[in-house]
Amino acid sequence: MSTEYKTDVNYEGTLKELEAIIEKMGSGELSLEDALKNFEKGVHLAKQCQQALTEAEQKVKILVSQTGDFKTEPFIEEQ
Repeated sequence: MSTEYKTDVNYEGTLKELEAIIEKMGSGELSLEDALKNFEKGVHLAKQCQQALTEAEQKVKILVSQTGDFKTEPFIEEQ
């Protein structure tokens, strides 16, 4: 079984879709098969969101390095 996903990421739309899946799975009303399908799709959507954030961070770093006037700091402390 092959599942195809879109490759162009709209971060906000993808995040809303992920939140809807989380809500559905939290309801406890899904069959095991549906829960697994939703989990698989949720993992894929989470990866898409992470990729979009990484790309945005890289763009910001490039822009900041070009101006030289700004200092960047991570939003989340790295451990």
